[in-house]
Parts: sequence; C-alpha cells; structure tokens
Amino acid sequence: MALKPLPKLLKRAQDVFNRFIRERDKDKGCISCGAPVEQAGHYFSQGHHSALRYNEINTNGQCVRCNMYLSGNLIKYRQGLVKRYGAEKVERLELHADLKKAFKWSRIELEQIINKYK
Repeated sequence: MALKPLPKLLKRAQDVFNRFIRERDKDKGCISCGAPVEQAGHYFSQGHHSALRYNEINTNGQCVRCNMYLSGNLIKYRQGLVKRYGAEKVERLELHADLKKAFKWSRIELEQIINKYK
C-alpha cells in the first residue's frame, strides 16, 4: 500500500484538527467578537508559525468576518485569549511563537494528530 503524500497528510491533519476546534468552541462563540463559530482561526498564522499549527490555545473558533475579512481581528482575538485562557498562557504562547516559527511536521506526527483529533 502506497503512503499518502506528505502534503495530503498535512491537509487531512488540518481538516481533522479544525473540525475538532469548531466543535469544541461552537457554544463559546467567536474568540474575537462572540458571533457564531464558522471556522477555526489561528492567532499566530499557520503559514508563518507552522510550529503552532495544531496548538489548541493558538487555534480557536471564529466567525468568517473576523477570520477572513478582518485578518483574524487580532487585537480582539488576543483579548479573547486572555479572557479564555489567562494572561500567563497567552504570554507563554507568544514566547513560543517568537522562539520557534518554522517547523516541518513528520509523517508520524501528522498521523498522531489525525488519530488524536478525529
């Protein structure tokens, strides 16, 4: 049996993780504005901070307006993070983002993420 190409595995892991986040946050509302959750939005973008791509504090339910049209509505997003998780956890996340931005996910790690969040 042929192995799935890594980009497909990465996409599958992201789909499963995002579905988990939307389900987890469906009754909490958008982290930025409180509207109904439609997407999983990242505080630190997955493109520039791939190490935080599957981080549960970095990723929260958002409405389409905040996530897509307001580029994450990051000032309100951070306020929502502090309210939801506390300042200490947010500061730890920010420190982690500064220290480790790029990360290459392995096949094993992606399979573990898929199994954990499906």
